[in-house]
Amino acid sequence: MDFTFDVTIKNRQLLNHFLESFTLEQLNKVPTGYTNNIFWNVAHTVVTQQLLVYKLSGLDMLISDALVEAYKKGTKTEGDVTQAEVDEVKGLLFSTIEKTKEDYNNKVFKTYNEYTVSTKSTLRTAEDAITFNTFHEGIHLGYILALKKNI
Repeated sequence: MDFTFDVTIKNRQLLNHFLESFTLEQLNKVPTGYTNNIFWNVAHTVVTQQLLVYKLSGLDMLISDALVEAYKKGTKTEGDVTQAEVDEVKGLLFSTIEKTKEDYNNKVFKTYNEYTVSTKSTLRTAEDAITFNTFHEGIHLGYILALKKNI
């Protein structure tokens, strides 16, 4: 799993770069033809990782319920975010993965509620969820790169 965590951290570094190098206006812009912005995609990756790994393992998530409600699957950008919200997600980008790696190494994930994702793959363990998450985050990096060209 070390490789999987390494890939995730590297992807999160790319996501963090967008949060640090784009203006708040650029992070909030929803280009014509899109339903979400760059910030939504970054926040969505944080939320999805927590839902797939922690919630489906029956464990407390490391993020707020409000963040989950705003950025879970099926949501869309509802308005502009503040710099404080951007800073919150920036902090969570790495702290959540570091804690997941620590919890994984400490064998905290003992049970898992199976879940079939949109690709029709069924996650049966936290390890499956951690592995699938790298694929999911790659999809959203792709969306961000497309959005970048349109802002």
